[in-house]
Amino acid sequence: MKILAISDLVDERVYSEHIRVNYPEVELVLGCGDLPLYYLEFVASMLDRPVLYIRGNHDAPYEETADGRRRTAAQGCEPIDGRMARVLGLTFIGLGGSRRYSPGPPFQFSEGQMRRRLAGLLPRLAINRMRYGRFVDVVVTHAPPYGIHDANDPAHVGFRTFLSLMRRFQPRLLLHGHVHQWRHDRPMRSVYLKTEVVGVFPVRVIELPDH
Repeated sequence: MKILAISDLVDERVYSEHIRVNYPEVELVLGCGDLPLYYLEFVASMLDRPVLYIRGNHDAPYEETADGRRRTAAQGCEPIDGRMARVLGLTFIGLGGSRRYSPGPPFQFSEGQMRRRLAGLLPRLAINRMRYGRFVDVVVTHAPPYGIHDANDPAHVGFRTFLSLMRRFQPRLLLHGHVHQWRHDRPMRSVYLKTEVVGVFPVRVIELPDH
């Protein structure tokens, strides 16, 4: 399966009338946070493929339209923040937001809060194991796991909860955003036990083998 992953920045290669030419054979789009709703909707309409997304620490609870309406979700896309989805034969969970580093914003969490968010998914994960033989295939997060692609500043420290998730549930892939990596000498693909961890900024195409 070819996955188009996007995060943190509106990229002209994606937000383009040539998106089908730029990203041929994409079967699925995953938004890893800090993306405007109109951007996600554009991708969904132009590619006509499933779009799953989570929210990032800079996302607002809603966006205002030109006529003053408030909307909280991207039309034609499926929000999976704190949820599970089954799409194209694969199981996905989403855990958006970053570590809490300032008061107020809705998509910032303490380690304990993120742990409780994961705990809320445990019944669905158990059902997945019985029904599909795996707890989860792909985990979509905004922040990285602790010690993998993260940084030392309070806003960009990763979550230890994601390490526990990978140890216990062994997803094939964990995608995250949040880390704005412009340098090419810093790797953003790592392996933790049985999980490939991939940082997305702002666009990445990932080939997920069928098995």
